[in-house]
Amino acid sequence: MSEHSRPDSGYAGFEQGPIRPPSEAASLLLRVTRNCPWNRCSFCPVYKGEQFSLRPVDHVLRDIDSVHRYVTALRERMDLSGPIDYRQLSQLADGLSDGEQLALYAARAWLDDGMQSIFLQDANSLVIKPDELATILRHIRELFPEVERITSYARSQTIDRISAEQMGQLAEAGLNRIHIGMESGSDAVLEKVQKGCDRQMHIRAGQKVKAAGMELSEYVMPGLGGRALSREHALQTADALNRIDADFIRLRSLAIPNHTELFSEWQEGQFDKLGDREVAEEILLFLDSLGGIHSRVQSDHILNLFQEIEGHLPQDQPLMTGVIRRFLALPEEEQLVYQVGRRMGLFARLEDLQHGMRRRRAERAIEQYGVTPENVDQVIDELMKRFI
Repeated sequence: MSEHSRPDSGYAGFEQGPIRPPSEAASLLLRVTRNCPWNRCSFCPVYKGEQFSLRPVDHVLRDIDSVHRYVTALRERMDLSGPIDYRQLSQLADGLSDGEQLALYAARAWLDDGMQSIFLQDANSLVIKPDELATILRHIRELFPEVERITSYARSQTIDRISAEQMGQLAEAGLNRIHIGMESGSDAVLEKVQKGCDRQMHIRAGQKVKAAGMELSEYVMPGLGGRALSREHALQTADALNRIDADFIRLRSLAIPNHTELFSEWQEGQFDKLGDREVAEEILLFLDSLGGIHSRVQSDHILNLFQEIEGHLPQDQPLMTGVIRRFLALPEEEQLVYQVGRRMGLFARLEDLQHGMRRRRAERAIEQYGVTPENVDQVIDELMKRFI
């Protein structure tokens, strides 16, 4: 069906949701569903108070048509008159509806980023019927055959209900990477934070994605078990991932924004939050416990203390664990400087402690705000909330 023959059916224009994985920064964001169908995780602030809904497939197809139309128009204009600056882009947007303007700007940004990948939003696009998702995927492939990767968030609970045959059909239609928020492989932790799935469900879902021929990115949340479940969280999560052999294991250290259920539990003494050093020790135990797999480990988020933890298993395991061992071996005062400098965005690696100008800025902040080894974790908690 062409864009001109699509019925209106209440279409309000191109949409984009609020979040995407850091690794999808260059992706075109296409909104398939709104918000999160589960929305009960005690640590997550993103969709609280928002109602989940499915966008009609026809609306998503029209979004794809809009982006294609603007990509085509922008390419033609650039072929004739060269690069388009943002003043000219604003002129092109003048008079368009809000949705059309959003589609135009999304097309321009995606064109600038190389048009290599598309991310389907919001929190769990696989919750729609598989044949409907396949229709969306095929339309993307028809209009943008050059796209290398189409990806989506998905919940293990949802994937567990989709048959292996249907997953294979989605892969054939063009879906080739899934992002799953495992968070933990411990049943005790998963139950405590109301994740809505258990360890075995995580394992089955991850194995099903891999069997379908898709890339799998699993997210782990160091610190989520608190002090009581820290060791179990590290060991059980590593064991679950050893059974899956995901393409990517991505670390997302726990931060607790004020308006979450977990924050209330923390304030009431029902959750004993780990400090930075304890989280470092938990990550070290986790990494040491990974084995027999070939995953790529990444610590690609501003919340993480160790951005430089990155590598392929098993060959880079000693390098990754060595980062944490070097940090834990530092004098307490040096750990303090690194913690504050990292959360201020000054440091990306331990070696940045030797960068004179950045180090002096971190030291001035420590002095200005009275940061000590005794209160540094409280200061870090407030700094981390800026990035959630």
